[in-house]
Amino acid sequence: MSGRWLSRVLALLLPLLMLAAPLQAAPAQEAVFAGGCFWCLEHDLEHLDGVLDAVSGYSGGALANPTYRQVSAGGTGHQEVVRVRFDPDRIAYGTLLRAYWRNIDPLDGGGQFCDRGGSYRPAIFTVGPVQAREASQSVRQAARELGRPASSLAVAIRPLVKFWPAEGYHQNYAERNSVKYNYYRWACGRDRRLDAVWGVRARRDLPWSAKPDGRKLRKS
Repeated sequence: MSGRWLSRVLALLLPLLMLAAPLQAAPAQEAVFAGGCFWCLEHDLEHLDGVLDAVSGYSGGALANPTYRQVSAGGTGHQEVVRVRFDPDRIAYGTLLRAYWRNIDPLDGGGQFCDRGGSYRPAIFTVGPVQAREASQSVRQAARELGRPASSLAVAIRPLVKFWPAEGYHQNYAERNSVKYNYYRWACGRDRRLDAVWGVRARRDLPWSAKPDGRKLRKS
């Protein structure tokens, strides 16, 4: 077999082999958000197309293996958070950020809705410089959509150090305890406040808008 003929055969076969080879999927990525009660934020984010799973837990403090009782009592530095594992081929981190913002009250730095104290403050815990850059950009985009200065938004951006999963009875709470969950969410006024802050964009991952819809917002 001559070298020229072999080269021609390989040139013909190579495109076919490339088509037949399975495309390698991008590895799953993780995002961690604090936005008040982790039952609610987990439920708000886990059903987005491209989200593989969402786990309630704790981040931000130095205490190892924190418990719910320790975190809710205060003094640990931890916040209630949700770790979202997602497929970047199906949902971008920027889309997750928009969904996160529209499910929190970014004007409230003392907690979220009826839950008060440091463990309920809103924060974005970033994994690597790309997430940090996109998170910082999302602050400006959210502020523009709300028609407010970025300095008025109370969402902190911090590098993720460690995520600690919460106790098993907190996981998938909305599905396993739907009556209690729905009553808690209603009594806490979460959706009423989201509607007041975000209007028609509340609880949605629509593209950012540069035009506020004319709502007169109070801080909390």
